[in-house]
Amino acid sequence: MSAGAAGRDLITALARAHGFDVAGVAAATAAPQRLADLTAWLAAGMQGEMGWMTRDPEKRAAPDALWPEARSVIMLGVNYAMAGDPMARLARRDRATLAVYAMRRDYHDVIKSRLKEFARALVAQAGGDVKVFVDTAPVMEKPLAVEAGLGWQGKHTVLVSREFGNWLFLGAVFTTLAIAPDAPEPDHCGSCRRCLSICPTDAFPAPYRLDPRRCISYLTIEHKGPIPRDLRARFGNRVFGCDDCLAVCPWNKFAVASRDARLALREDLDGLRLADLARLDDAAFRALFAGTPIKRTGRDRFLRNVLIAIGNSGDAALVPVAMERLDDAAPLVRAMAVWALARLLAAPDFAALARRQAAAETDPDVRSEWEAEGAILRHSA
Repeated sequence: MSAGAAGRDLITALARAHGFDVAGVAAATAAPQRLADLTAWLAAGMQGEMGWMTRDPEKRAAPDALWPEARSVIMLGVNYAMAGDPMARLARRDRATLAVYAMRRDYHDVIKSRLKEFARALVAQAGGDVKVFVDTAPVMEKPLAVEAGLGWQGKHTVLVSREFGNWLFLGAVFTTLAIAPDAPEPDHCGSCRRCLSICPTDAFPAPYRLDPRRCISYLTIEHKGPIPRDLRARFGNRVFGCDDCLAVCPWNKFAVASRDARLALREDLDGLRLADLARLDDAAFRALFAGTPIKRTGRDRFLRNVLIAIGNSGDAALVPVAMERLDDAAPLVRAMAVWALARLLAAPDFAALARRQAAAETDPDVRSEWEAEGAILRHSA
């Protein structure tokens, strides 16, 4: 079954009717470069703890390998730009900085619902079968979005749109309809390197190549254990994700703040005090972040991030807050409390605290934090 020019116009109309800001079409066939890039990325171990990235690379690289009946992929995008500069919050060291996408309802839920509505309407008017995806299957959304003409992958590997800058949520509709694909969007980065230069942890070994193992977004969200010691001081007050490389892109000058009511920013999540976040128990954590992507990370990993931000704050008033977490039930939280206190306390005070606390610690990871900080003190004395 095929869809002609009228079918392509129908896709645009249905996209707008169901809450999408942009739509484009890519072929469902394999693009050799997709698989080559993915294979090289995996061979370098760039997936870190994201083990699911290693499963079915052939299906991830080719939509018609994932679903043999697929003939076309309709890529849809929703603008989520905020008003103002997302990086302005980094200066408030006693407050948390959250990624812009996380300060609202979980986009997976919102976009998945809209994709289903769009797909039902498409089938009703044009026929064919469909499957919808939003970060829930081995689908390479960004390369497909490039092929569908929605934008290009910048040097930071994120999709950049001439109309919406760096702020697009993506969803995919696989269809058995054979629809003429759109022309891919060419790269418009030119000689600009702002996204590469701004990265706090030097997570870009080369343009167009991201090492997630050094990326604050990966480390604060996907990584399960202690944050690597050499990177913690670079996190600042970023406790969930990082928008730096997105926010500095010159193409954002064309973006207009989203007016999408279902994805509206939650004002109560802007400027949260680190002291309040560090005192969240599991029930309070779940209540505060209900319906957002943050909830999926879990309380312990989130407090790990908060305590790193406390250590980076330079605010001695937060010492009692970090002290409370030395008795936390989660070893991961206790370990980061040790690190935070080592940065906030004077060396003699931390040494005295270590003598009282370290001997009673039973978890090896927490003991290693005490030992590492003690060794640093002895070396610097």
